[in-house]
Amino acid sequence: MTDGKLSGRTALVFGAGSIGPGWGNGKAAAVAYARAGASVVAIDYNLAAAEETAGLIAAEQGHALALKCDVTSLADVEQAVAAAHRAYGSIDILHNNVGHAGMGGPLELSEEQWLREMDINLNSMFRTTKAALPHMLQQKRGVITNISSSAGIRYTGYPYASYYASKGAVNQFTVGLAIQYAADGIRCNAILPGLMDTPLIYAQIAGQYKSVEEMQAARHAATPSGRMGTAWDVAHAAVFLATDDAGYINAVCLPVDGGLTARCV
Repeated sequence: MTDGKLSGRTALVFGAGSIGPGWGNGKAAAVAYARAGASVVAIDYNLAAAEETAGLIAAEQGHALALKCDVTSLADVEQAVAAAHRAYGSIDILHNNVGHAGMGGPLELSEEQWLREMDINLNSMFRTTKAALPHMLQQKRGVITNISSSAGIRYTGYPYASYYASKGAVNQFTVGLAIQYAADGIRCNAILPGLMDTPLIYAQIAGQYKSVEEMQAARHAATPSGRMGTAWDVAHAAVFLATDDAGYINAVCLPVDGGLTARCV
């Protein structure tokens, strides 16, 4: 089923696979874009994961292409964007979902680990934007949605200094892009997920707790809404930001967090 609000548009989702079973933010966003009528290019370092997402879209009679890409390589990113443009003829939506939460502060992290986190979380968005922007400028339209984090504006209780720093930088990168290219018909916003229940937390966060059950309970309790969010909460926000309904929304860093970042304690 589709509501058609994104019909005729092409959405590139970097990080469209899921790190484990279930619905990750990128996977859900890719399917949600397709359900709104977009042709989706599902891009991931893990080609099998990208193909799984594309298969889900095809099973719903949507249009999808799966591509493998290492976002730490500009050449890889440029090849992926070029392939997407050849396949569908336009680059209308750029969705940057790739990210990693490496634990450690300045004492625990090596310089190489710090730089790696920056390369994955921040520099990747520079590369994808650099590759996609020329197409958007030629079209005089485009939407860029960067997936940041509540950790970009708040301390969330986890010892991941590089994640805080990189996501904070993503926010301001987003704002700068939005203003610089607003007159060219390009909008750029960031989504700041809060405590979400996605496969990523089981792969990268669970080790901070004595058990998975303890992690789940703590994260539910820490959210004002009483529950963690899901990948679909992020996906629905992304689809809205990509539609013409959000045509006057630009340079916004939007928390999707059940009220987490608005609470003072």
